[in-house]
Amino acid sequence: MTREQFEAQALEHLDAVFRMSMHLTRDRERAEDLVQDVYLRALKSAARNGFEARGGGMRAWLFTIAHNTFYTTIKRQNRAPVAVGEFHSDAADGPMPDEPPPAWDGASFDWEHVDDRLHKALGTLKEEYRQVLIMWGVGGFKYREIAEVMDVPIGTVMSRLHRARKMVADALADQPGALEELGIRLGKETPE
Repeated sequence: MTREQFEAQALEHLDAVFRMSMHLTRDRERAEDLVQDVYLRALKSAARNGFEARGGGMRAWLFTIAHNTFYTTIKRQNRAPVAVGEFHSDAADGPMPDEPPPAWDGASFDWEHVDDRLHKALGTLKEEYRQVLIMWGVGGFKYREIAEVMDVPIGTVMSRLHRARKMVADALADQPGALEELGIRLGKETPE
């Protein structure tokens, strides 16, 4: 594959990689930086080793790079020393260090047509469940592609997806007709 072919194929997935980055970072500026890192790493890797389509192809490969880059950065930041002054900031408008991250800010995906009830239900999920549900439900990823991106066994993906869907259904259960109105499928998933 020539560099031009590789670039054309990789750029087809730019929007999807950006949405995934927004989902991971929940911050537009950080997501843009992550996308740049993803494409820089992909281009360098392809220049060194070439690109060989395996499993999910280009999109899954780019998502894997995004996932790994994001979590490597988080681990690196958690190990970095923190100046004492950063704990005693006068900025009371931001979250405290031990607060969970906020629910989606709406910029991750095109949520204009999604009900607030679903936003709230998704916001209650742990990250590993939310990520699998979004990749499957919004991104259209197959189980094996999600497993490759997240570097977990396919059974873990299936389990997390099942639990995520059940948790969303339970969160919406007290609202009659909400599941049907929102078009949420609760049937058994079929491995793809």
